[in-house]
Amino acid sequence: MHNDIKQVLLTKEQIAKRVEEMGKQITADYEGKDLIVVVLLKGAAWFATDLTRAIDLPLRVDFMVASSYGIGTSTTGNVKVKLDVSENIAGKHVLLIDDIIDSGVTFAAISDMLRQNKPASLKTVALCDKAERRINGMEADYVGFKIPDEFVVGFGLDYAGDYRNLPYIGVLKPAVYARK
Repeated sequence: MHNDIKQVLLTKEQIAKRVEEMGKQITADYEGKDLIVVVLLKGAAWFATDLTRAIDLPLRVDFMVASSYGIGTSTTGNVKVKLDVSENIAGKHVLLIDDIIDSGVTFAAISDMLRQNKPASLKTVALCDKAERRINGMEADYVGFKIPDEFVVGFGLDYAGDYRNLPYIGVLKPAVYARK
């Protein structure tokens, strides 16, 4: 598995440090507010687990499953929701967590869906941001790392379901996804 990685982009230690910093900022921003965290599965589960532990506030956690990728390396442009939130988010402060924002398609579509439920506020957080690939104006409110336009895996990020369990974020060798 590690042999499929061209280079380590973000180490386990770099990720842990940045997640702690983000948790402190989010704690300060949401002090005294009724916070519901919505985690986009599957990829954001690793990041969200660490981030919610770094947020020193009472909060509720809910999940959504949505994707615009399938098994490819670029968006299909069609966002499919397989699991919607079960919490009533009306009047609550919602923090939407995803592992990566690149095209912005999934983040924008899910944000729009959540806004229809009339939350008091909706902010977004992404561990990684590939701004070069943005096809819309979507920007996350909280960003862990700006990364180059490379296909990355690890710490929840995957290629066709594989590599999520790497403890770091690495650039996948192009030969790996060329053979699938």
